[in-house]
Amino acid sequence: MWIVRGGPVRPPGRPARWPVPVVVSAGGALGALARYGLGRAYPSGRTGFPWATFGVNVSGCLLVGVMVVLVTEAFPAHPLVRPFVGTGVLGGYTTFSTAMVDVARLLGERATGTALAYLFGTAVAALAAVYLGVAGTRRLALRRTR
Repeated sequence: MWIVRGGPVRPPGRPARWPVPVVVSAGGALGALARYGLGRAYPSGRTGFPWATFGVNVSGCLLVGVMVVLVTEAFPAHPLVRPFVGTGVLGGYTTFSTAMVDVARLLGERATGTALAYLFGTAVAALAAVYLGVAGTRRLALRRTR
């Protein structure tokens, strides 16, 4: 915060602090609603592979990679874009805590193979998705901006 003639002012390019929680909350609500809808549309059953949660987490990681490149390397972005999209929408959309609950449920149902495939498959696919999101977006977006 800078002080200029009788009052604090923000440095240029930095948003006021109060809109950040507002945009994170709004984005989080949108992301959570999307995740909830997909979970309801594609239920997994007691011992089935949780495809909805897996798909949400992997696609969310891909979108995180895309978003980071777009707002930090490819295009100038408003300072509230990252909190809204990254922390809000994608933070509300992805749900690694639910993935761990799914693993515990599968283990409790003695579906050990499914639980382990889901646990390790989620980690590998999520990391690969972030990498592909970053690399693919750099290749496509940065080629166009040069």
